[in-house]
Amino acid sequence: MTTLPEFLAEPPRHLFFTGKGGVGKTSVACATALALANAGKRVLLVSTDPASNLDEVLATPLASTPRAIAGSPGLMAQNLDPNAAAHAYRERMVAPFRSVLPAAAVRSIEEQMSGACTVEIAAFDEFAKLLGDPATTNAFDHVVFDTAPTGHTLRLLELPAAWSEFLAESTRGTSCLGPLSGLAANRALYASTHAALADGARTAVVLVARADRRALAEAERTRGELATVGVHHLHLVLNGVFRALDRGDPIAMAMQRQNEAALAQLPAGLAPLPRTVLPLLPFDLVGLDALRALLVPTNDAAASPMRAPAAANAADPKPVVAAHGDLASLLPDLAARGHGVIMTMGKGGVGKTTVAAVIAVALLQRGHRVHLTTTDPAAHVVDALGGDARSAGAAGLRVSRIDPVAETAAYRDEVLAAASGLDEAGRALLAEDLRSPCTEEIAVFRAFARVVHEGEGGFVVVDTAPTGHTLLLLDAADAYHREVLRSRGAVPDEVRALAAHLRDPEFTRMLLVTLPEATPVHEAAALQQDLARAGIHPFAWVINQSLLPLAVTDPLLVRRRANEPRFHAEVAALSPRVAVVPWSAHAGAPRPLTAGA
Repeated sequence: MTTLPEFLAEPPRHLFFTGKGGVGKTSVACATALALANAGKRVLLVSTDPASNLDEVLATPLASTPRAIAGSPGLMAQNLDPNAAAHAYRERMVAPFRSVLPAAAVRSIEEQMSGACTVEIAAFDEFAKLLGDPATTNAFDHVVFDTAPTGHTLRLLELPAAWSEFLAESTRGTSCLGPLSGLAANRALYASTHAALADGARTAVVLVARADRRALAEAERTRGELATVGVHHLHLVLNGVFRALDRGDPIAMAMQRQNEAALAQLPAGLAPLPRTVLPLLPFDLVGLDALRALLVPTNDAAASPMRAPAAANAADPKPVVAAHGDLASLLPDLAARGHGVIMTMGKGGVGKTTVAAVIAVALLQRGHRVHLTTTDPAAHVVDALGGDARSAGAAGLRVSRIDPVAETAAYRDEVLAAASGLDEAGRALLAEDLRSPCTEEIAVFRAFARVVHEGEGGFVVVDTAPTGHTLLLLDAADAYHREVLRSRGAVPDEVRALAAHLRDPEFTRMLLVTLPEATPVHEAAALQQDLARAGIHPFAWVINQSLLPLAVTDPLLVRRRANEPRFHAEVAALSPRVAVVPWSAHAGAPRPLTAGA
């Protein structure tokens, strides 16, 4: 039996859990909050992920205000809902004017505050209160943050400094944040938030990773970027580390070797960090009992009923697998039109990037012109191709990423160049607005619209960011329209065509990628519902890294395999077209690209 992790020995008031999508941030954050509550502490658990699954993991319906968790006295939890926060923020700003200004003027103010910028400000405002305003959380001993995947979280943690700098330079009183009096109040809050993040006595950041090369590389990148904003107090959790119980099972041994190889190459920046290793468990981490088992693991699989291998599923899995095709079965339909957009979507860590790379290479080998790109700030597409972009280029595959920094700089320059008719005061005001951190959201959306438009002349395969980030990107369309009309007076053709392209099932084929596990399946199902409300319908689902087609004998893997059929059945009920990719140490990896391939 292990002792509690080092970060729980003398935990600071604030604990952040971050990492690549799919590494188990929510599970570890929930287990930590439960452990603190069990020790008699009053704990607030907060999710900052727009696609939060905290409700499912805790088996408790949550809201944007704290709710008590039955079965864990002292623990309360909440989701930071960006849309709910934006509505409350907008109402708070507009309400004082309703009885003073004409209705048309009030509607104009509401319109100006209805875009993605307001959503980001409002969500960040709620986050800043939890971290930077002691009065907001004075009823709690600890606040535990379950964050969105790394790229989204880094932006969240960078915003205190970014907004503080913007507010310090803002002198004209007009910006996307509102009147100068409001800015002054926010300045103090954001400065306090930044100070709390940088204070190791008050805040610790837990980097969660799997024993996987990409996840560890992402953790190292995060460590470096956190250092640039003054955050150095870190703890590394290696989650889901597998040790074979049956050394005669080739699948189990391949899993173990894969884990060992990744840990042997632990990035140099992570090696000195205090470290906690948590084993792979044979059950989904849903519900309080399962979560409580996470931080007190044992290596003896039979030591408790929670870890005892379940009997193999009595149902023959072959019909389940036979009912679905493999990834190759999707290619004829994907390639039939000769051009268009293919997007891989879903929860972080389910293999979206690998599936996108496989499809891009397959289309290339069929003789098509292909552009493989990503909206994910983590940008692992080159790594999925073996890390050699030059080989991809030599083979005729264009590989790129939507770089938020580069796109923001280009957008600012373009808007200022188009504003030649403004007087000096007008240009100065516009330049100030463009220094706002909100500008990045608009710039990234513009780049997304541009790559989708490229599908008119060839194939564009888009590896999207994890679910919440992608939904915010798709929701930005109207906001971008308004911004362009305000600053440039014209909407680019690619933006005009975007909604129609995304809703055209012949032009845009969306693949929902999942693992055969509760959280990834249910998050993808929720994404499908969100897309349907926008008139967008997925082309197919891909169940990745499945054990069901494989003959495993390792007790832990037998139990995990026995859990899969119900998730295959759930997916089959959601989509008439399903592809299954078996687990492999190199599942779906495209073969090396060479010129003329």
